[in-house]
Amino acid sequence: MKKCFGYVRVSTLKQGEGVSLEAQKDAIEAFAARNDIAISQWFEEKETAAKKGRPIFNRMVGDLKRGKADGLVIHKIDRSARNFADWAKIGDLADAGVDIHFATETLDFKSRGGRLTADIQAVIAADYIRNLREETIKGINGRLKQGLYPWGAPLGYLNNGGGKVKTPDPQKAPLVCLAFELYASGNHSLRSLQKELERRGLRNRQGKPLSLCGLETLLNNPFYCGVIYIKRTGRSFAGKHEPIISVALFDRVRSLKTGKSGKKVTRHNHRYRGLYRCGECGGPMVPEIQKGHVYYRCKKTACPTKTIREEALELAAQHCLWNIELKPSDIMEADRRIEKWIGEAKGLDSHKGIELEITKTRQKIDRLTDALIDRLIDEQTFSERKRPLLLEIKSLETQMAEQDNLAKKARRLKQLAELADSFANTYEIGEPHEKRQVVEIATANRIVVGKNVYLEPAKWVREVQDVVAVLCGAHRSYSGRTDDDVKTLIEQLDLPTKTTLHNPTVAKTAPEPLGRPNIN
Repeated sequence: MKKCFGYVRVSTLKQGEGVSLEAQKDAIEAFAARNDIAISQWFEEKETAAKKGRPIFNRMVGDLKRGKADGLVIHKIDRSARNFADWAKIGDLADAGVDIHFATETLDFKSRGGRLTADIQAVIAADYIRNLREETIKGINGRLKQGLYPWGAPLGYLNNGGGKVKTPDPQKAPLVCLAFELYASGNHSLRSLQKELERRGLRNRQGKPLSLCGLETLLNNPFYCGVIYIKRTGRSFAGKHEPIISVALFDRVRSLKTGKSGKKVTRHNHRYRGLYRCGECGGPMVPEIQKGHVYYRCKKTACPTKTIREEALELAAQHCLWNIELKPSDIMEADRRIEKWIGEAKGLDSHKGIELEITKTRQKIDRLTDALIDRLIDEQTFSERKRPLLLEIKSLETQMAEQDNLAKKARRLKQLAELADSFANTYEIGEPHEKRQVVEIATANRIVVGKNVYLEPAKWVREVQDVVAVLCGAHRSYSGRTDDDVKTLIEQLDLPTKTTLHNPTVAKTAPEPLGRPNIN
């Protein structure tokens, strides 16, 4: 009885979990029983035949060349090879005296005619895979141009089925955003960031902590800011999915990773590093540890300002943040006035009225076009009459956009007023990195003169305080303001576009009578 190898193959691991391999084995065993052949060893491959250099296929070819079997039985030709390089190896085996059999095809591989027929079928199989590849690439490119990601969702997003937009994972998306923000702060290396994300519970698809390579891939992926980038081709596409981070944050991280934004690995993660400057010479107050305490030192030898303890900086920041706090009644009154103005600004007489005017103007253009088609007017007259109508539409659309932007700005004002009211409590109960972020967001002009610390609310905080005071009539000079005055105040605001905290939601607690520091 002749001893032969049995070779079965599927294109993917997923197909290998089905019945395809078993069906191929059954057909080969039936063929072997009919032709007095014993299958001495099975070789199973779970990789596409279009790819040359398959490891199991190559090992089998090597064993056959060393005479470990008399022949080879394959299910059918397209199970053996769909590329000419591997098909040539099968031809070399036949030329070396190895019997080649196909279980479902009556081909005499030893005859010239049978060999020619097999070669033709191999060419057809290779052409099939080329066409399949082209159609697949065409489908993928079509999805990419639509803004859809045709592969598995990156970490932080959820798959919603073929042809559907990826959506942020409610559990992992905030942690992915946090990863970018922590790295962009300049206080973390990849290793320290990896440990911090593991502590906070970010896991990969297999439920394991992110590896350094996985973290590197995550930080390099512009998918998180709304751009689909194909590394193999170098092409980029605008994605339809909701971004997790801003483009500015992604660019900041990329600059840090390429070493264009200064040092990003520090031995000690001091809380106020880089936030305070010397009021005498303007130099940075550099942190250092002496006898277990953190001191901030001006490095210029001739400067009168020497060192100050970190506790003094913390007390000064706390004092400033308590002064920022707004009265809950003032915030409620400001909310009421803002919502009233927004409702009137987007009412039927304004926002809806503009939409109606745009519709009427477009109808005029349609009638003008009909007159041109009916030859009631010439093209020159048509162009002269159409131009002012287009300008009128543009002007109306600009007015509507301004109203929408103003409404967004008003709602942003509400959010910032509530955020400013929570700064002091967030600072008291927050983690060290959260305290640093509060100081960075809410304060400005942070200087040290001798042993005294000076800092003041940021510009946007002062503006929010002033507008809330105006809306509530807190001062006599502000009384009698109308809704038009409210609109003017909101238009003049220069509000920050992003002032998020890692942990902005805190329980509002009243301070103890002695809880507010008194800094000279």
